[in-house]
Amino acid sequence: MQPGTHFSFGDHKEHGFVASFTSSIPQHLAHWFLEREQFEPVPGEPGLYRLSEPERDGVRRTRQAVHDLRRRGYTVQADIRLNPALSTGPPRPVRPHGLQERRSRLAQAAGRTTLRSTPPTTSPPSARPIPPKPTYAPTVHLTAAVGGRSR
Repeated sequence: MQPGTHFSFGDHKEHGFVASFTSSIPQHLAHWFLEREQFEPVPGEPGLYRLSEPERDGVRRTRQAVHDLRRRGYTVQADIRLNPALSTGPPRPVRPHGLQERRSRLAQAAGRTTLRSTPPTTSPPSARPIPPKPTYAPTVHLTAAVGGRSR
């Protein structure tokens, strides 16, 4: 392992996708990060963590863990297959009724509606009619109040 490495990821014949940490990172912090990335401690193997539910898109999830830890500034060593910088990997699975399908439905709905609609020619029955604007300017006479308070 290279000096200064914080985490190491790889394949294990018995435990599947595994991760470990070195002494360059505090144990409690490494444990916290690996659990957030869905790795669980392997019983009887101190310092070794395995990916929970590896059959559920394990390669992609392990690559994501490597990516996340590197983005946080940690030095991570990973097998070629699990290294997002060195491998492209298989395309992500498309879930039915996923984001792409929702976006497609929204785009279709937006195409059916018009943003620049013409105003209705008839007003709804609940609207009050607007009186016509007067052609004259009404004169308002203000008179001083007698016996009122002074300002």
